[in-house]
Amino acid sequence: MKPKISYTYWQDGDLWIGYLDEYSDYWTQGSSMEDLQQHLLDLHKDLSNGLVPNIRHHAELEFA
Repeated sequence: MKPKISYTYWQDGDLWIGYLDEYSDYWTQGSSMEDLQQHLLDLHKDLSNGLVPNIRHHAELEFA
């Protein structure tokens, strides 16, 4: 089974804009939904390989 990455997206005029839910500070855009998805995959690759400095991470705390 292929791993999945959740993301948030919307259309603004002719552009599709989105971000990876885990990295909501890093937005990207595409000219189509497919183009946006490719940019999101490229962004994930860059973030995962340490090519983006000072990454902000999203996490959850569990209360006892």
